Amino acid sequence: MVFNSFAFFVFFPTVTALYFSLPHRWRWLLLLVASCTFYMFFIPKYILILGFTIVVDYIAGIVLEQAQGSRRRWFLVASIAANLGVLGIFKYFNFLNDNVAALARLIGWNYPIHSLSLILPIGLSFHTFQAMSYTIEVYRGRQKAERHFGIYALYVMFYPQLVAGPIERPQHLLPQFHSVHAFDYGRVTGGLKLMAWGLFKKAVVADRLAWVVNLVYGEPSRFSGPVLAVATVFFAFQIYYDFSGYSDIAIGSARVMGFTLRRNFDNPYHARSIAEFWRRWHMSLSSWFGDYVFTPLSGFISRRLDRARVMGIRSEYVIYSASIGATFLLSGLWHGANWTFVIWGALNGLYLIVAVVTRTFRRGLHRRIGLNRHDRIDATLKIVTTFGLTAFGWIFFRARTVQEAGSICAGLLSGWHAVISPAELANAFRGVGLTIASVALAGMVLVEGVQILQQRYNVQQFVNAQPWWVRWSLYYAGTASLYFLHANEAQFIYFQF
Repeated sequence: MVFNSFAFFVFFPTVTALYFSLPHRWRWLLLLVASCTFYMFFIPKYILILGFTIVVDYIAGIVLEQAQGSRRRWFLVASIAANLGVLGIFKYFNFLNDNVAALARLIGWNYPIHSLSLILPIGLSFHTFQAMSYTIEVYRGRQKAERHFGIYALYVMFYPQLVAGPIERPQHLLPQFHSVHAFDYGRVTGGLKLMAWGLFKKAVVADRLAWVVNLVYGEPSRFSGPVLAVATVFFAFQIYYDFSGYSDIAIGSARVMGFTLRRNFDNPYHARSIAEFWRRWHMSLSSWFGDYVFTPLSGFISRRLDRARVMGIRSEYVIYSASIGATFLLSGLWHGANWTFVIWGALNGLYLIVAVVTRTFRRGLHRRIGLNRHDRIDATLKIVTTFGLTAFGWIFFRARTVQEAGSICAGLLSGWHAVISPAELANAFRGVGLTIASVALAGMVLVEGVQILQQRYNVQQFVNAQPWWVRWSLYYAGTASLYFLHANEAQFIYFQF
């Protein structure tokens, strides 16, 4: 079931009404059944895979809490291996197998293993990481093992964030299932408004941007550099509005029932550096990799460097470069079993490494050319540069193959000898229609404008303070735009991960 479908339009108010009608002691069961129903709308039999990992991690949590000494570590390893094993079979087996088969053909070896006919369970990477965070936190002593099997299952399967996050930590979400949530009008309406805003970003803006992006990226060789550049910028905003729109709906739907989910985005395209971008983009995943991959890996490498001399290179550079490089390679692979994602991850890791290595030089250059005396110009240049680097990376994220990504990168260099006119641009996008492109562009301007205002003012409080006829006029206009301007019931981009 997707948030932008008629089925969810019926499902959500029904479940919410039943939730507030039931006594607290039965609410967990309602939410668990609802979450199973929500998940089984995709491929029903895959609920068994989710059930397997839930049972394994539930038992692992109790055993980890009771075990002593080195046994605890082995129980944790077994739990993580079970989770990653399921993820590996369904998401990465064919990728690895195809690459081994290609290598075998290259060297003339008869490779006998065939690919498996498997469909990736929707949201597998997300709920796998959420389950792993539970066992890791129990192992570290930061979370007590959950004895209520139904509550633990609900922690993994809670339908608002089951498919694409935010990836929650057990300390934040598990206690909320034990708490009583009374109906609160202000909280309910606030959650509904956030859901509507997320749906607008997805259905009105992102899905219309997708039509333009799909047209150009479907046959990139047909288009010149300026058109490819516009499509690349459009994709940068498409994926942002698509994913942040999902997060808004997830957070809003949970808020209606009294649950608080982590904020997942913080105006990432306003970041002034790549490091800041990753603190603002998909924050629940970034913090997951930071806590469970980057920090332990940095400590491991640091301990090894204590035993070996590194000649001519500052050890902190070695530690950071190795740790961030490995973390982003894994992050890229987490997003998809394709070399395009690996390159995307490596490219973002390289950005961060270069930024650290050149920090002193850049600060000196910054002072010499006098940018430190012009804050607005300096901030604008940093934002534009960060966005440009990020958008370039999205080419590899969006392209179907490495060869296609290379063709788009090469095509970006063509056609800049003359300034492209609006008429030429409109002609290039005639396959989707000028109206669609115009609505998409207007939607981008509206969303970015609201986000800029939100940095200075509380927009929701401002709207709530207006007379009733102003507020209801805005609500009516928003509802009408969703009804008349929504593109389709397209699946969210991050559902494939």
